[in-house]
Amino acid sequence: MPAITRPNRRALLAAGGAGVLSACSPLRLLNALTPADAGGRLAASGIAYGPEARHRLDIYVPEAATRRAPVMVFLYGGGWNSGERADYTFVGSAFAAQGFVTVVPDYRLVPEVRFPAFVEDGALALRWVRDHIASHGGDASGITLSGHSAGAYIAMMLALDSRYLARAGLRPGFVDSVAGLAGPYDFLPLDDPRSIAAFGQYPRPMETQPVNYARGRAPRILLATGEEDGTVEPRNSQVLARKLAAAGAQVEFRSYPELGHAGILLALGRGFRDRAPVLADIVRFAKG
Repeated sequence: MPAITRPNRRALLAAGGAGVLSACSPLRLLNALTPADAGGRLAASGIAYGPEARHRLDIYVPEAATRRAPVMVFLYGGGWNSGERADYTFVGSAFAAQGFVTVVPDYRLVPEVRFPAFVEDGALALRWVRDHIASHGGDASGITLSGHSAGAYIAMMLALDSRYLARAGLRPGFVDSVAGLAGPYDFLPLDDPRSIAAFGQYPRPMETQPVNYARGRAPRILLATGEEDGTVEPRNSQVLARKLAAAGAQVEFRSYPELGHAGILLALGRGFRDRAPVLADIVRFAKG
């Protein structure tokens, strides 16, 4: 498998933006051109965590199998209307190589569903993790939930609005820490076609915004953004970080120069880690 070259890096970054968000060819190209991280492997694929066709997840494990390894659940982005777990092999293997049993679930998308169905799917996937991850070597006593873009939105709603985990039968504190990459957390009024399609029919718009659930007893939270992000403005992470800190929560904010919306995700892959220490920061935070 060839290493990713400088021209290929430029092509991927140029194709980034909406292409990466919709999990189309750029991510498949990244997986094809970049060798998977040594030390992590795909252990199980297409496991059902619920009754719907999109209720499926993949599991990546460290090659050096251990009992009670820390657990990372990664929720991908795609504007709530696109995405496939198979396109995130580079993320699953990256976290597994760092010692995490890593779960990458699909979830239902617009137009099949609207808010809050995709958040509820995230909670359902977490319940599966609680009940079954031990059989794959994972320790479900306190997990790290991570996500990019729309996936970071779902992760933050699960972390901050306690109703979703409670409805799934999960105890408060089941999510130990959350790492959100370039997430939309404060985006009213709705002015983007994707957000209008996902949230426009919900009768109480304020309930859709993670920033309105900032609380002192939140899990530990890492908010990361690229300074050049023109898709989800960095202010989303900045405002949420300020509100969490004011509420007394443990929050860490990271801003990466010269990274855009796609770049902060691509930096998790082997061919792009020299651009910013995104993976190292998440691993340090999750294990801290």
